[in-house]
Amino acid sequence: MPFPPPSRTLPGTPSGPRRRTLLASAAGAALLVGCTAEPDTTATSAGSPSVAERTRARAARDSTELARQYDAAISAFPVLADRLSELRAEVVRHAKSFGGGEPTPTPTPTPTSASASPSASAAPANEREALAGLAAAERTLVDLRTKALLEVPGELARLLASVAAAGAAHVYLLTEGAK
Repeated sequence: MPFPPPSRTLPGTPSGPRRRTLLASAAGAALLVGCTAEPDTTATSAGSPSVAERTRARAARDSTELARQYDAAISAFPVLADRLSELRAEVVRHAKSFGGGEPTPTPTPTPTSASASPSASAAPANEREALAGLAAAERTLVDLRTKALLEVPGELARLLASVAAAGAAHVYLLTEGAK
């Protein structure tokens, strides 16, 4: 069911998706995924991990890495701590729901070690870039998790759909607040 376009757009109002649209999309995705409750038949007879197990492990690693990215942004720009701490806490809950754990804090680079590191040039120069980087990372995970929905059994697919919907909301909050 397509959503009708907004009847009017006032100057100064956000042009992105509305909260209702995000919630309706998330609910629709959960309903679509909730219709399948097949057993996991993706395990191989050789004892290698099933698609579901690999997907769950990857989702846990991805969420843990994303939490580290939030930590790095908060460490580099403490002014963002209030804004990012709740989103980071939710990402940690996502990692735990996939079987991961709390990420270990990464040491804050010193000025001399930062200049020697190859990723130092990729560090955000300001708060806006830090938020954009987090939004891009969240968006990437939303896409990965949405694609994985078709390959895993019902319960894991529902979890992926839920976490992907939360990630989409994070993208919205990170991008709209930066404007």
